[in-house]
Amino acid sequence: MNEVQSTTKPLAVEPEILLEAVVYFQNPDNCIRYLAAHRWIDGVPVCPSCGSKDVGFIASRRMFQCKTRHPKAQFSIKLGTIFEDSPLGLDKWLPAMWMIASNRNGISSWELHRAVKVTQKTAWFMLHRIRLAMQDEGHGGKLSGEVEVDETYIGGKARNMHADRKKRMLGGKAGGSVGKTAVQGLLQRHGKVSAKVVGEAKRKSPCRERQRDR
Repeated sequence: MNEVQSTTKPLAVEPEILLEAVVYFQNPDNCIRYLAAHRWIDGVPVCPSCGSKDVGFIASRRMFQCKTRHPKAQFSIKLGTIFEDSPLGLDKWLPAMWMIASNRNGISSWELHRAVKVTQKTAWFMLHRIRLAMQDEGHGGKLSGEVEVDETYIGGKARNMHADRKKRMLGGKAGGSVGKTAVQGLLQRHGKVSAKVVGEAKRKSPCRERQRDR
């Protein structure tokens, strides 16, 4: 049994483009080394059961083993992560995470499906799980405490529209909210903000009902 510290040392160079990421993560040892370096402080594994750092690495099985005697002493790098119950390997998950994190405008499930060679349904599942994991206290979950709610309509001003577009968009009606998109925002006092496009700005809107802390 080899010492884990020599197996999970921090990476010298990380992939910078998608092709490098796909090639790099094809090696399962690279996947373990990469994930360990980002999951644990200084890349030193910690037993999820007892918290001990006295952990070894079984190279033949690519499993970790806590040297303290207790049930479930052996564990994989996927334990306690979003990958734990997935039959997909890290060679699929890690390039997918790299793509999502490196694309400013996000990616679609079809893009991911083509890039990592999984079905579109699988890519859709992966995207949702990764996005959920990327949420933190500042962006995920329900709002609580004192919450301010307001609505606005977003769209071009009628006076700035071409006559044909104005006629098509407004249908002969006056300006105001006609032809515009209703957006509802919720602000938690001294906390996070949530905004969503809504069909109409009413007191009982789906956005308010979902975000209200019951």
